[in-house]
Amino acid sequence: MITLNFDKIAIIGPGRLGTSFAYKLGRDGKEVTLYYHSADLCREMNETRLNPKHLSTDLAKKLGGIDKVPRLPKNVTATNDLEKIVDENDFIMLSITMNRLPELLNYLKPIIARKKGSTCLLSPIKGLASDEKTKELITPSQMVANHFFDIHHKYDVVCIGGPFFDVDIAMGKPVCVTVAGKKKISRTVKAELLNVNQRELTSYYNFDIIGVEACGALKNIVANLKGVVECLNLGDSIPGTLFARSGVEIRSLSKLLGGSFQAFYSQAGVGDMYVTLSSDASKNFRYGKLFYELFNGNPIETNIQVLGHIDGTPEGPNTIKNVHRYLEKKNMYSPLFHCAYKIFNEGGSKDEILDRIIHASQFDKREKEYIGPISRLLYRLIPDIWYRRHKGYLSKFNI
Repeated sequence: MITLNFDKIAIIGPGRLGTSFAYKLGRDGKEVTLYYHSADLCREMNETRLNPKHLSTDLAKKLGGIDKVPRLPKNVTATNDLEKIVDENDFIMLSITMNRLPELLNYLKPIIARKKGSTCLLSPIKGLASDEKTKELITPSQMVANHFFDIHHKYDVVCIGGPFFDVDIAMGKPVCVTVAGKKKISRTVKAELLNVNQRELTSYYNFDIIGVEACGALKNIVANLKGVVECLNLGDSIPGTLFARSGVEIRSLSKLLGGSFQAFYSQAGVGDMYVTLSSDASKNFRYGKLFYELFNGNPIETNIQVLGHIDGTPEGPNTIKNVHRYLEKKNMYSPLFHCAYKIFNEGGSKDEILDRIIHASQFDKREKEYIGPISRLLYRLIPDIWYRRHKGYLSKFNI
């Protein structure tokens, strides 16, 4: 029987979230190794005990100056030797964006394949990828499974879902996350890595890894929209409609991707969506606000300007492009997600943005608040193909 070493953990990607987990796990006494491809950045982190690229500036703003920012614990080190961290660590956190995951997996596969022991990959990634040919959507764990199909006995994947913000984790504020994956390894991760100091970080288990990943990715799109709504002077009521009706679309998409309805009702669903839609700590919420404020009629130029104002990468803008391709392929009725794609990817004016928001939230063709008996039966019998159509004859039926 292979025994895993819980005292050591590697984090690939010292961005905001990776750095925040380095603070947390370091405080818990774990031996933490951060991987980044740049030897110069690794050297600077090891010398200054700060991340020069991410998180430190925001921590300085909160704490009253860079001299007040806590230094990374001495048991946290940075390296650019990928093979070494895979060989020497049984637990590896993939703290990168979804669009960078395929390239990383190509590097990791041969190293994990020849490694003597097994590896547990921890994924806090919140994004969905779209196959360019098939237009099918896949979650991070599904992408890992596709890449590692012939070495499935060498690894496990455990998803870490929200709600959490990197600054809170770094500062030791109370945070509760969701852990999803195979029950045995998930319980091990909870007990040995995440629940060491429950005053700072605790976790709950959810069996539905696909649903948790889908909720984590799709709520970012809604946060982009909420940021726009914040600038439109539409009153205080419409955010409730945006929250509730987007839940309908998230649940339907989650089901089609292979998840369960229940994930949305967990803290990884409504809990994560609530904080992402309501706080300036959310990169995706800030992205929506800045996009509207800086919008000049050209979404590509506006996107570049907005990203220049944000530390880190909001996943929502990339996710909506992938989701849109999937919705078009499936002819799926999803007014808010269609609205988000048009706002952030098609030209127009600020008046058109306002009209799109109102039309998507106020003119939903689904008149019922509940799923009727026929729809429930069809969801049970043919869950992969039953949903309201966006176009064509079947789009007229209100079932």
